Amino acid sequence: MSTLNATSGDSVYQVESLIAEDIDAYLKIHQHKTLLRFITCGSVDDGKSTLIGRLLYDSKMIFEDQLAALEADSKRVGTQGQEIDFALLVDGLAAEREQGITIDVAYRFFGTEKRKFIVADTPGHEQYTRNMVTGASTADLAVILIDARKGVLTQTRRHSYLAHLIGIRHIVLAVNKMDLVGYDQKVFDDIVADYRAFADSIGIREFVAMPISGFKGDNITGPSPNTPWYTGPALMEHLETVEVDQVSDQDKPFRMAVQWVNRPNLDFRGFSGLIATGTVKPGDKIRVLPSGKTSTVARVVTLDGDLDAGIAGQSVTITIADEIDCSRGDVIAAADNPPQAADQFEATIVWMSDEEMLPGRPYWLKLGAQTVSASIQAPKYQVNVNTMEHLAAKTLELNAIGVANLSTDRSLVFEPYSENRSLGGFILIDKITNATVAAGMLHFSLRRAQNVHWQATDISREHHAAMKHQKPAVLWFTGLSGAGKSTIANIVEKKLARMNRHTFLLDGDNVRHGLNKDLGFTDADRVENIRRVGEVAKLMTDAGLIVITAFISPFRAERDMVRSMMAPGEFIEVHIDTPLSDAESRDVKGLYAKARSGQLKNFTGIDSPYEAPEDPEIRIDTTSMTAEEAAEEIIRRLIP
Repeated sequence: MSTLNATSGDSVYQVESLIAEDIDAYLKIHQHKTLLRFITCGSVDDGKSTLIGRLLYDSKMIFEDQLAALEADSKRVGTQGQEIDFALLVDGLAAEREQGITIDVAYRFFGTEKRKFIVADTPGHEQYTRNMVTGASTADLAVILIDARKGVLTQTRRHSYLAHLIGIRHIVLAVNKMDLVGYDQKVFDDIVADYRAFADSIGIREFVAMPISGFKGDNITGPSPNTPWYTGPALMEHLETVEVDQVSDQDKPFRMAVQWVNRPNLDFRGFSGLIATGTVKPGDKIRVLPSGKTSTVARVVTLDGDLDAGIAGQSVTITIADEIDCSRGDVIAAADNPPQAADQFEATIVWMSDEEMLPGRPYWLKLGAQTVSASIQAPKYQVNVNTMEHLAAKTLELNAIGVANLSTDRSLVFEPYSENRSLGGFILIDKITNATVAAGMLHFSLRRAQNVHWQATDISREHHAAMKHQKPAVLWFTGLSGAGKSTIANIVEKKLARMNRHTFLLDGDNVRHGLNKDLGFTDADRVENIRRVGEVAKLMTDAGLIVITAFISPFRAERDMVRSMMAPGEFIEVHIDTPLSDAESRDVKGLYAKARSGQLKNFTGIDSPYEAPEDPEIRIDTTSMTAEEAAEEIIRRLIP
């Protein structure tokens, strides 16, 4: 059987002897080693994978059969003559490399006598910046690699800014490939000076700079004779000795997000989750948020039995003395020092999607175990990672970093990211594709979120509807331009008026003469157009009206947003389904002709998409019925 080595030959012998003589003692030593999570990041081809491979190789953290396979693969692909390609250790199978398959984030686990490590090899390509954020989100230290031949590049600055933004306190500036510049001290000093100027501008006050060669092994596990002018630590020495602030979370107030409610029988009801910060023990007073209900801790339970106390980083089940409402997504906290709850925030957002951010569009916001619907306002500014200049921006595109306000559909339990990563860091998820489109860090709640409260009124929406002897509803007509939405909607309103129904028709063109006259036809403006109309329609249903709308409303996400505003059953989606060729042949306004000639940009169906409803309440096929017949069908479905 192959032996997993630890460090040098003598140390290997000592470890193997300890395992043979006293396995319990060995396991105890291993159990109490500290853990360092770190990432390697920087620009493309700066040697991240090679560096990690060298760390594993020089630390003897590979199996003998792995080494043999590694040497064989290196010879087979002709790497560096006949020398070992250390990148093969972390870049996956050789066949994958030959096919050009990119591994987004490669994690490796290894250890020495002094410490255990989890390292994330993050991609350097700009389009994979999102994966660097993923790898950095749990890291204690970042190794920023720079190719000595190229110096500080844009991606170097971007990754450094993100590492600092995410809260990584320990930065190593590894100037790699020093062998390719003749181990020139001036090259190293110039790069460090350039980086220091940038680091100062973004708030990085301290970092450790070292000249290395991942391929040759210079200053990786020990000092290199090729750099006698460098007197600092080797990389492995620094990784083994850097102080990881593991106790600070225990000193903070107690917080635990409820992952699930554990109730195996009628006699036991516990709330399970990971303790994010602080400690908890039986008898402690706690508060459940966002409800604000208070109680005391009865037990702190694990699979191995009850604990006298749970600490930050442990997964536990808490039972509480009183039967109070608590469910998944709630946060259990110290009663005398709870986190905040709000529904409007300022946040830094790192956009990760190829599709640009659309202000006003609803996204799922996931913060720990909490999931809410959130919409983002136009950015206050976007950050230029080269100059740290704040740039005006209407949206955020792939890899852009900006600051914006956002609002949620209900209160979110949070703390500023600078104080608590678990309750301050979030992701945004596209509601249609379920793809993660952004990561963000909450700064603070907006004052208006605390100052603006809902004013209760005595006359309810039910009373308004009863006075009109009807059930409120929104008939939401959607379809291509020229499909016949306005024509059919007008007929429907006239028929309802003859039935003494109280209605109001919101037409797309008419609304743009007043309420939405400031909006254009970009995707972002279309989203805001529908959001405003949805809010108006909601107010009208509160007044007891039957609201008829005629808008192209090309995006499913915005139609779903309006649906979510309404009471269940009040939103009736009516798809006026007309083939593009038929709609274009009508073209009574001449819009399609202008769009085809390039005179009219962002026209739905031509150079802007239309997302047809997948399961509308009513579908009208205009190729098989007249406008009058369509109106009759809609009214029959509305009023059976």
